[in-house]
Amino acid sequence: MMMPKFFGESLFDELMDEFPFGSRMPALGGGVYGKREKNLMKTDVKEKDGNYILDIDLPGFKKEDIRAELRDGYLTISADRSYEREEKPEDGKFIRRERFSGSCSRTFYVGENAKPEDVKAKFEDGILTVSLPKEEPKKLPAKNNLIAIEG
Repeated sequence: MMMPKFFGESLFDELMDEFPFGSRMPALGGGVYGKREKNLMKTDVKEKDGNYILDIDLPGFKKEDIRAELRDGYLTISADRSYEREEKPEDGKFIRRERFSGSCSRTFYVGENAKPEDVKAKFEDGILTVSLPKEEPKKLPAKNNLIAIEG
């Protein structure tokens, strides 16, 4: 039997992949976004001018859908998106739906001394750019660790 293909994928791949206990089932460790979930919130971290810069991919999200929170040294970025489920006859009938409603989040340890007022965030063209100051490593006080040798 011939199977329809859209963008190089079989229409029924997700139904039969790892049948009957596919890992894409949310109850079994898979997520709402299926096999594409690993592509969400891809992040580049770089160091520039004494700051850490995080570039986080959030395609299809709006600024209002994104939340950044700093708590106990951890920076959590979360995004929540929902689509209308109501189908209107004048809009046509869906043959395949790959866009889902759901949320995703990612947490980064940024240090206990990070303060919310020091963190800057900007969302543009589907990329959230977060800048925070690099915490200088604590220097241990210099001690005289010499051991006296008798004799």
